[in-house]
Amino acid sequence: MKKLSLEGLIFKATELDIKNNVMSITLNRPEKKNALNNVMMNEINYALAYAKQEKSIRVVIIAAKGDIFCAGADLSRSKSESNVPKLENADDISLSLRHLYKPVICKIQGSVLAGALLIVSNSTHAIAVNEATFSAPEIHRGLWPFMVMAGLFRVMPKRAGLDFIMRGKPIDSKKAKDWGLINESVKKEELDEKVDKLASELASLAPETMKFGLEAYEKQDSKSFDEALPYLKEQIAKCFEGKDAKEGIAAFLEKRKPNWD
Repeated sequence: MKKLSLEGLIFKATELDIKNNVMSITLNRPEKKNALNNVMMNEINYALAYAKQEKSIRVVIIAAKGDIFCAGADLSRSKSESNVPKLENADDISLSLRHLYKPVICKIQGSVLAGALLIVSNSTHAIAVNEATFSAPEIHRGLWPFMVMAGLFRVMPKRAGLDFIMRGKPIDSKKAKDWGLINESVKKEELDEKVDKLASELASLAPETMKFGLEAYEKQDSKSFDEALPYLKEQIAKCFEGKDAKEGIAAFLEKRKPNWD
């Protein structure tokens, strides 16, 4: 695959920021409730592919501007363009997230609706403000959240998830946490600090092992238990041979902090 670059690219529906080994992707269509149009989806996919390529990027944060985190697909079919290239064989956002094999934190400052649940349920972490609500209202439009189900039922209990999408009623952040859709619900004024602290912690941990472990997690998730166990046995043997494990063990024995660089 050709090496990706950000040089000369103008992101119209999102904003990118990279610092301290963390890439932030901010949804930037607040006037449209950050609804996912083709431009935004392409820019997210491109940014995630770039993050996967760059070793220096250890964590991704997905945030949003405005009062709504994301209202799902843009049903208005509004037209817009950007010069961000469309990747050949670009994955669905769900697959881009799950195959990134790096920590992804959803920083949820407002409500999450419909297809936006794809982003939340397929990220490794999600922190939301107390005021945020979560809903899959498709049934009220004669639709069904087919693509959402793949990620949703991997984080929510089945009966809870079924009721959630069958009736299309919103749930609050407390219930979203209880049902496993998010990790934590916090006060608005605490959101930045909580997410930054988590991102900093994750970025400080063994990056190659993190990537290796998340890839193994994703692959074992689709296997039966009898298939997963021997596969994971192979992976732990490979992990011990990796540079992170060697450095981590050496640092432990020498009673010093590991150097992952």
